[in-house]
Amino acid sequence: MSRKRTPDEKSTETTTPETSTAVAEPPAAEAGEDKPTFAERVGQKKRPTASDPFGIALDNLAGVRLFESKQDRQMALKFEEKPSQAVIDTLKEAGYRWNPVDRIWAHPVRSESAMSTRIEAERLYQEVRQMIRQEKGIESGQEVPF
Repeated sequence: MSRKRTPDEKSTETTTPETSTAVAEPPAAEAGEDKPTFAERVGQKKRPTASDPFGIALDNLAGVRLFESKQDRQMALKFEEKPSQAVIDTLKEAGYRWNPVDRIWAHPVRSESAMSTRIEAERLYQEVRQMIRQEKGIESGQEVPF
């Protein structure tokens, strides 16, 4: 035991002629006694949240993206440049409305029809991107999922 002591510090060893014994000092109060235990923290794991709105599909060549916003409860199509009138008419027929603030075409997602709305949004995305690719003279290709 080679702990250095200052002259005013009392020794915690008691010495007898045959043995030397260390006396245990009570542990110092830990600074974080009010911290939750490991078992308590296991149930409190914070999972990373998905970005909102999150991207579902992207076609860079056609310049169109499909998003879903859980917070706003809507599906959205965003275009890099203004789409043709034929594309706009297709969007309107599908129930999408122009949102000038966010510059997106949006459709509400209602809880009773959420799954069918998502499926229809993906079908519409595929139709619209094909229309734009044809208008631009781009061969059909695979879009990039996010």
